Amino acid sequence: MFRSILFAAIAGFCLFRCEISPAATPNFVIIFADDQGYGDLGCFGSEKIKTPNIDRMAKEGRRMTNFMVASPVCTPSRAALLTGCYPKRVGLHKHVLFPQSTKGLNPAEHTIADHLKGLGYATACFGKWHLGHHPETLPRQHGFDTYLGIPYSNDMNHPDNKRKSRVASDDLWRDPGSAVSYWNTPLVENETIVELPVDQRTITRRYTDRAIEFIRENREKPFFVYLPHSMPHIPLYVPEDAYDADPQNAYTCVIEHIDAEVGRLIDTIRDLDLSENTYVIYTSDNGPWLQFKNHGGSAGPLRAGKGTTFEGGQRVPCVVWGPGRIPAGTQCDALMGTIDLLPSIAALTDSELPSDRKIDGMNLAHLLTGEAGEVSRDEFVYYTSHGVLEGLRQGKWKLLVKAPPQKKPSAKLKTDSKRPQRMLFDLQADVGEQTNLADAHPEQVAELEARMKELDAEITANARPPWTK
Repeated sequence: MFRSILFAAIAGFCLFRCEISPAATPNFVIIFADDQGYGDLGCFGSEKIKTPNIDRMAKEGRRMTNFMVASPVCTPSRAALLTGCYPKRVGLHKHVLFPQSTKGLNPAEHTIADHLKGLGYATACFGKWHLGHHPETLPRQHGFDTYLGIPYSNDMNHPDNKRKSRVASDDLWRDPGSAVSYWNTPLVENETIVELPVDQRTITRRYTDRAIEFIRENREKPFFVYLPHSMPHIPLYVPEDAYDADPQNAYTCVIEHIDAEVGRLIDTIRDLDLSENTYVIYTSDNGPWLQFKNHGGSAGPLRAGKGTTFEGGQRVPCVVWGPGRIPAGTQCDALMGTIDLLPSIAALTDSELPSDRKIDGMNLAHLLTGEAGEVSRDEFVYYTSHGVLEGLRQGKWKLLVKAPPQKKPSAKLKTDSKRPQRMLFDLQADVGEQTNLADAHPEQVAELEARMKELDAEITANARPPWTK
């Protein structure tokens, strides 16, 4: 009798543990597109590009309409996502890394993968890394169990970035074989080059294949998949079944192909009955590369694009999906950014971040889940693509202080042309940043400029070094 009661009690306890364990250890998938603009998804207003799978994510989940990246270019933006820090704090703020670069993300930094791996998660990165191509800086030194992807941008050549293509983007698109005949971008598995050059026509699908395989293999334990796609960074390529020979449709083809691959991944999560225990976040590393026209995207209602501190350069589309955890068909207009993902993920896993370092991110998990919360982000600092302090967002106000042109001024220019240009925008009323209110609100300008310098001074004083060779 006693033994039966004991066994029943143990069985009940085990059942209870099985029921609460998934709640404490949800799975996470972060899909990070490259150079995709704010207006390049159907659920964010695109009329040309069809993205039914990501649109379904939004219908079943939540759109984040005020979601920021910490830099308008690749390397610093990725450093911020993984570390929860402004790029200047981790020493990766001065533009992007190249094949001849001798630095990378310091393995001493605490990344999302480090954090989740410490909680027993299986962790994987499949895609473009761009935080250092040396073995000491590749993903497995930053908390990932496995890696497959290109170590830098797909328009960079191994080993010294020489012999790059001079062919026009339209002509490259008309010749799909140029993916291997004009480029020498490596595919790396863990720390070894396994394909040189990588066939960029199939790379989006192959990243997804590996992500699906990893999820299937680890469905019985918590997992984290970081899926930073190489596309739609130029040069653009898709597999034959997704190809339209008209170069005017190149960008559309690439985004629609990414959407189809997102659909495959989400279907896998559904088929494995993991939907209600998995968060999927889809976003982009910066705004669209507008100078490439039909090979670049759209910032929608926002001003400018990649490489600028205008909203089109750093406000990106973001969709968060997690049935039963994320409120379906909702929209969040509160300010949030990639730097907030690490502390928010820590909160969602009921875990503490290391106390031995400063990060800039905030726990804004309640914005993702739609729950009530007192904490909010009221400020956001803007740095140029080369890491120069240029602006501050505070509430509805955004100040940009742009340095004067470096070119020698002509005699026709006014004497004050050498002074910084101050631009003040009310983003609540003017999301397109068309009306400069600086002259009308000089006190607001002075207050924001003083505050942005104060914030930057603290970051500068407490910056940590990158890894250097």
